[in-house]
Amino acid sequence: MTSTAKQPATIAVEGGYELAEGGRWTGDRYVYVDILSGRLFELPAGTGQTPRQLARLDVPLGAVAPVRDRPGDWIVAAGTGIALLGSDGVLQWLDRPEAHTTVPSRMNDGVADPGGRFWAGSMAYDATRGAGSLYRTDHDGTVTRVLDGLTIANGPAFTADGTTMYLADTADGIIHRFRVDPATGDLTGPETFVRFRSDEGSPDGTTVDDEGCLWVAVWGGGEIRRYQADGCLLHTLKVPSPQPTSVCLHPSDFRILITTARYGLTHPTKASGAVLSAPAPARAPETGHWRHG
Repeated sequence: MTSTAKQPATIAVEGGYELAEGGRWTGDRYVYVDILSGRLFELPAGTGQTPRQLARLDVPLGAVAPVRDRPGDWIVAAGTGIALLGSDGVLQWLDRPEAHTTVPSRMNDGVADPGGRFWAGSMAYDATRGAGSLYRTDHDGTVTRVLDGLTIANGPAFTADGTTMYLADTADGIIHRFRVDPATGDLTGPETFVRFRSDEGSPDGTTVDDEGCLWVAVWGGGEIRRYQADGCLLHTLKVPSPQPTSVCLHPSDFRILITTARYGLTHPTKASGAVLSAPAPARAPETGHWRHG
């Protein structure tokens, strides 16, 4: 049976961000990016806190994950590739595969899996169909294109055992599901997990909760959805912004944080470009770390 949240989402951060994305819990803080401005922010745990800017790049910043055993360092999907971002703000590029595409492109959403690999998608600036890819960065820093033919690759999310990956292609309205070999990172699939109708909005950022259910930000739909592993819709949370972009469940509190975007809106609401907060009937582990070496 599908349920609808009775307690509304409220504004946690009045950022007015153009394209906030990639919200993740790491340690005692929530981190997120504003993609087009290349900025990385942290929000300490607790109420009434103020976000702090950790870095500002001169290229778009799609997503980050902490580097294991290197506090203050991040692996990032930025500009046309994958880089290490030090606590001093200096980028060390691992590879820039999107610099060689036939249409201008950039990196987009990404996440570290339970095995310590970093996965990130890409897209063309003009959303050319089939121009997007998915990349995997292994422990030795090698960046491999594992999928192509995508349009807007979004929301890679993994089950806790690392054997299943969900990947949204926002432009096509599809969430794909893959089997993952935890030892190698090799993929089998995809199968279609959920296909959205054109009038429902499109799947954007995703995360898997501690019950194995998938949470999805619905771009253009103004809502968050929770699906069982069999694809059954369990729960819907309406939000006061038409363009939610990512979902992040707190690892101990029953609370969800949601990034949103003002991008492309003629009449943005006060909540458009804000970070929202709402009660949630589930929790999730904090974000994974990229393991180097």
